[in-house]
Amino acid sequence: MGMKEAYEQKIQAELDALDAEVEKLQAKAEEAEADAKIDYYKEIDKIHVMQEEARTKLDNLKQASDDAWEDLKAGIESAWDSLGSAVKSATSRFK
Repeated sequence: MGMKEAYEQKIQAELDALDAEVEKLQAKAEEAEADAKIDYYKEIDKIHVMQEEARTKLDNLKQASDDAWEDLKAGIESAWDSLGSAVKSATSRFK
């Protein structure tokens, strides 16, 4: 397995882990009072947009040649950092 494939698997595993965190947030949202539920869903919607952006960047990375994937790495890492921060913020906010 090359560096590109290992990186793809790492990012995919991290996205899967964040999916589980978002599912926990959705479960908490279902149990929340009406006003809190609105806040939960606003945050969850933002996170979903970021997840799709990260998935799109990962798909682009998977399709890139072995020579070009390094150029895409910075974009996916930026999207990943933003997504991770948003999930951590929402998780700590809604404990």
